[in-house]
Amino acid sequence: MTNTNILIAFYSRDGSTEAMANAVAEGARNSGAEVRLRRARELVTPEIMTKVPGWSERAARMNSTYDAPAGADAEWADAIIFGTPTRFGAVCAELKAYIDSLGGLWFQGKLNGKVGSVFTSTSTTHGGNESTIISMYNPLAHLGLIIVPLGYADPAMFKSGTPYGASTVSGNNSAPPTEDDLEVARFQGRRVAAVAAALKGR
Repeated sequence: MTNTNILIAFYSRDGSTEAMANAVAEGARNSGAEVRLRRARELVTPEIMTKVPGWSERAARMNSTYDAPAGADAEWADAIIFGTPTRFGAVCAELKAYIDSLGGLWFQGKLNGKVGSVFTSTSTTHGGNESTIISMYNPLAHLGLIIVPLGYADPAMFKSGTPYGASTVSGNNSAPPTEDDLEVARFQGRRVAAVAAALKGR
C-alpha cells in the first residue's frame, strides 16, 4: 500500500471525541499511514470555561498533548478526517473555525482531490450524530475533498456507528466510547487510509 499522510483535526471538551480520534488514528497507522492528531482550540473566554466543571483542566491537558491544527497540516495531508461533538445537530464552532481558516488553500486549489471523512460524538441517543456528519459534507465538498463514508463495509458497522461516519453517545455522564464504537472508528481510519493510498498511487 502506498504510504499516506492523514490529518485528524478534532475538537473535544469532555474526552469522548478525543478517544474516537485516537481510535481513528490507530486504524490509519495500522494501515501504514502517517498521522497527525490536532485539537482545535477554545473560542470562549476562560470565565465561561470555569462554569463547566473540569473543562479548563481537560482543555489544558489536551492542548499540551496535541498541537492546534494549521493550514500546513491540511496541505501536508493526503486525507483529512474531522472529528466534532454535535452542537445543536451540527459541527462545533471550534472545529468550524479551523475549517473556515482553510480559505486560502481552497482558493489555491491545494485541497482538491484529497480524501475527507467525519466522525462525531453526542450526549444523547438522538442528539444529531448523523445530521452533524452529513452537514459536514457541505464544507468538504466546497474544499474539493473526495468524501469517504463508511457504508456497511465492515462487520463492526452492524454493531455501532453510522454509514456516514463513526459516532459515540456519551450520555449526560460523559461515558467513554464503547469498544464497538472504537472498532468502527478504527475501521474508519483503515478505510480512509486505503482510499487515500489508492488515489495517491494512481
